[in-house]
Amino acid sequence: MHYTYLGRTGLQVSRLVLGTMNFGPDTSEEDSHAIMDRALDRGINFFDTANIYGWKLGEGWTEQIVGRWLAKSGRRDEIVLASKVYEPMGEGPNTSGLSARHIRQQVEGTLRRLQTDHLDLYQAHHVDRHTPWEEFWQAMDTLVAQGKVLYVGSSNFAGWHIAQASEAARRRRTLGLVSEQHLYNLAERSAELEVLPAARDYGLGFIPWSPLFGGILGGILRKTRRRDSGSDLTAARLAAVRDRVEAYESYCDEIGHHPAAVGLAWLLHQDGVTAPIVGPRTLEHLEHSLTALEVRLGKAELDRLDEIFPGPGPAPEAYAW
Repeated sequence: MHYTYLGRTGLQVSRLVLGTMNFGPDTSEEDSHAIMDRALDRGINFFDTANIYGWKLGEGWTEQIVGRWLAKSGRRDEIVLASKVYEPMGEGPNTSGLSARHIRQQVEGTLRRLQTDHLDLYQAHHVDRHTPWEEFWQAMDTLVAQGKVLYVGSSNFAGWHIAQASEAARRRRTLGLVSEQHLYNLAERSAELEVLPAARDYGLGFIPWSPLFGGILGGILRKTRRRDSGSDLTAARLAAVRDRVEAYESYCDEIGHHPAAVGLAWLLHQDGVTAPIVGPRTLEHLEHSLTALEVRLGKAELDRLDEIFPGPGPAPEAYAW
């Protein structure tokens, strides 16, 4: 396993993040625990979850599964543990967003479910246009002072939001955001316009989610031939880029690597990317993801992938002149 620093911090994290979103709905608790054991044994020390995962309103089902693994394994100190806050956790008012009240309430629930006394990284799952940055930072800085949170990150922020949040923290003379978790992959590169440049400029680690674009970059045409084409959303995405995916899979065969490994490896070669999130449903999926660390892409390979899936151009000035 290779390690890098999370943005401008002194915190070292693995070049792959174990995403837990499938734990519960798609992966049994027993299998989820086995995946976490294997991931840590293979050197993945960065685990990501969220209070909403499990999709049972207010229950934090996935966090509970992770928490029971932490209690059983006794390996809490070996991992960098991240969770998120924003999504609705109830049906009434004040049950979502980034208000000081909601953040305070949700961090207590997350810590209880995870059976830990602190989070290494607490992330705003989305921007909250109704909560002032001063209120957000007051709540987060309090949690840091209490030792319940060590670092604060964001997810699904625009470049402008990263700038706003970072400048608000600077005025308070606090560390501010240290990471941004964002949709980014070979087939969906809009983050290159402003989000990735903003993250680099402000010293944020960049954590791509959906690194294989919901399976589009994971050898989907082979699965389609086996009548395993995935969800309706995946089918719609494939229809929009099918010609490129055909060229992509053909090129992966040419260079002798599985499409999923190439898609992850491409992200690992991008400037500013800390670690993509892999969300395995099985141990086999996890092992496939780990092979990406062995793929080396030279200039010729990277140029060819850019031809197949072109990005938006030099950024953040891509559309400024």
